[in-house]
Amino acid sequence: MALAAIPTEAQNAIERFLKSSRRPALLEPGEPLLLLAADNYTLQLRSSRLTLQVWDQTRNLVRRITGVAHEARGRLELVVEQFARKEGRLFLVDLARPSSLDFERRSERLVFRERFRQFLTRQFADWTLAEISAEPNLEASLSPSYPRAFLRRGQNGWAAIGAPPESDPAGLLTFGLIWLDYLRRREKRLAVEGLALYVPRGQERNTSLRLPWLNEEVARYELFAYDGHDFAAHIDPRDFGNVDTRVEVCRRPAPLGAFERLLESPEVERVALHDGAVSLRVRGVEFAQVAESGARFGLAQRTVARAHHLPEMERLARDLAERRSPAAEDREHPLYRRNPEAWLESQVRAQIERVYAPLSPAPVYDQVPAFAGGDRGVLDLLAVERSGRLAVLELKATADLQLPMQALDYWLRVKWHLDRGEFTPNGYFPGIQLRPDPPRLFLVSPALEFHPTTETVLSFFSPAIDVERVGVGVEWRKGLQVMFRLSGAERPCTEPRA
Repeated sequence: MALAAIPTEAQNAIERFLKSSRRPALLEPGEPLLLLAADNYTLQLRSSRLTLQVWDQTRNLVRRITGVAHEARGRLELVVEQFARKEGRLFLVDLARPSSLDFERRSERLVFRERFRQFLTRQFADWTLAEISAEPNLEASLSPSYPRAFLRRGQNGWAAIGAPPESDPAGLLTFGLIWLDYLRRREKRLAVEGLALYVPRGQERNTSLRLPWLNEEVARYELFAYDGHDFAAHIDPRDFGNVDTRVEVCRRPAPLGAFERLLESPEVERVALHDGAVSLRVRGVEFAQVAESGARFGLAQRTVARAHHLPEMERLARDLAERRSPAAEDREHPLYRRNPEAWLESQVRAQIERVYAPLSPAPVYDQVPAFAGGDRGVLDLLAVERSGRLAVLELKATADLQLPMQALDYWLRVKWHLDRGEFTPNGYFPGIQLRPDPPRLFLVSPALEFHPTTETVLSFFSPAIDVERVGVGVEWRKGLQVMFRLSGAERPCTEPRA
């Protein structure tokens, strides 16, 4: 029920809001925001009819205000009369208030939701749009960042999901598969055939590279790229065969010289990098790097290292070892909390055979092949079994529902370079005859930190991907203890075996 139903009371509420707002704007659900200035709106009361008119260079909005549904600081919800005397809502918000940021983002989502609706009515003209939403569903792990839809025709259905222009489409496929699985479980009487994905034109590469590695016997997949004129074209993933990574030449490690003394501390790790530099780390945190051109030290690697700096470097290593110890009393210290994936990587490197016994302890490389810019949020290791089969290890210390897709990104690139025989000529795994088999894929994470949707996403992976989840104990900083190994989408056993 409206708080103010008398036109003069609604007028007074609007005027109060405008007077107290520093950056007022108007939102009608499904339409872009309209900023309000002194010269682009009128508010008129005539014969008990209160009319608000707002315009800019492209739009002219006129609405009859019939009441105020809610009034709060920085926000006013108005009741308006729409076509055929139906009741609607109009919102006035003060964008200068931090609380309005979420409202502005929601406005953008609603605008794209309506564009998404238009895409679907064109591509699926013979289907009924049974549902479309840009709201979050926390229980099903569905993000509001990507509007989703359900299309129906007879006893068949399709799931659809879209990436707005300002969003990162990297997460689209994961949420799309979660949505598809959700609909299949909810609509048990229908055959939900597949998933349609919509991405901005020019940003379709990542999704295109992933789609061929999904199981076509489980679902169908259709990819569309839309432009600024709302034209959506069908995309063939086979047009994006080349990956966007490279394999750099792996050079011989630089000699440490006087800095060899640092390795006398058992906490200091020596990790050879592909460019010939040697990284010196304490439980994953680099404190020095030695290359042919010279050495640097410090947590920011800004100080040129000379032999006379050795005592200072040793003190830094000892401080790191103390602060980053599994037995540290202050677990809120920035050095203890810094980059847990790097700490997990340190443990995996030192005990890689606990992850999978056939893996060779050395060599183990990180970030090969190299991605072009950006922090992916996971750490990638490339190892080899004693038989010569490559193994990709993806490490994540905290729950991340994007882990399977991030792992797929790295795995498909490693396979692409392996198929072209690029590792051996560039100096990787010297003396080892690499097998042509697709790499084995390991997802390594604390057992309780695998996201609940991991099995769902993996259930759509191609059987050509040999993937295994390795859950380690909660005290992994003290040492790796494998709590479970699960193949593919296999779920943990919750009942005792007979």
